[in-house]
Amino acid sequence: MVKRVLGITLLVFMVSVAVISFMDTEENAKDPDEDTPEGAGIVPPGETGIEEGKHAPDFEVETLSGDTFRLSDLRGQKVILNFWASWCGPCKEEMPEMQQFYNEYGDQVEVVAVNLTGNDTSIEAVREYIDKHDYTYTVPLDKNSEIQDQYSIYNIPTTYFIGTDGKIQEPPKFGPMNYDYMVDMLNKLT
Repeated sequence: MVKRVLGITLLVFMVSVAVISFMDTEENAKDPDEDTPEGAGIVPPGETGIEEGKHAPDFEVETLSGDTFRLSDLRGQKVILNFWASWCGPCKEEMPEMQQFYNEYGDQVEVVAVNLTGNDTSIEAVREYIDKHDYTYTVPLDKNSEIQDQYSIYNIPTTYFIGTDGKIQEPPKFGPMNYDYMVDMLNKLT
């Protein structure tokens, strides 16, 4: 009798393992040629940020220079809204080009580089990095990750392109931008 119960238990266990293994294999057998968005990661579908045509969520925070920054104060101006951290390699890659772009087009567009301070090393590390490279665009500090949550930022750098109407006018850019890309985006904003 004991052998029969052990045999049935073992059989049920083996069938369960086979079914679970089969289900896992089916789930992972997706088409390798299927497109996946750049910067994909832990972002659930439909949670990749603010969609085109939507108003950019307003926020008010302190900047690295100690001033108060409110996004809605820029209504009527074109805005490139970038999210970054001082430890992020791709962020460091794009920042010199952002500065070059800002030097040339700063009279036509506001470049705002929100530091994800809640996920960064320290405010001092951010200050040292900005000062070392003489970046002069506005650097708001997201100390409590509230802006990161508002904009559903899961990958950095991430950049939004906001028109004079305060709406997101182009899809967000996940990953580093170069100078030519920023010029192209500026020309698309109204």
